[in-house]
Amino acid sequence: MGPTKKPYHTLKKSAKNYRDNATARRNKRRYDTKRNKSAEATAYRVKHTAARRARNIDGKGGKDLSQTTKGTFVREDPSKNRARNRSKLRIKNG
Repeated sequence: MGPTKKPYHTLKKSAKNYRDNATARRNKRRYDTKRNKSAEATAYRVKHTAARRARNIDGKGGKDLSQTTKGTFVREDPSKNRARNRSKLRIKNG
């Protein structure tokens, strides 16, 4: 049995959209499946998993391993690591 669903009022905008629109959810699932099967995504996961295992921090929880521009891995707070390459919240004036 899967996890229980969060209450609707706690969801963000995109999560509400996917819950409300079965077609959009199906298309996203189809895209995600295709992306996760790709050679690039598999290689990324293999590299990061090996680095976590080498440091004995594999599994859930704890800090993330973030890859630097030099190619080395450093431990980093998950919120900073995951916020780096996403769209930022912009507050509108007026």
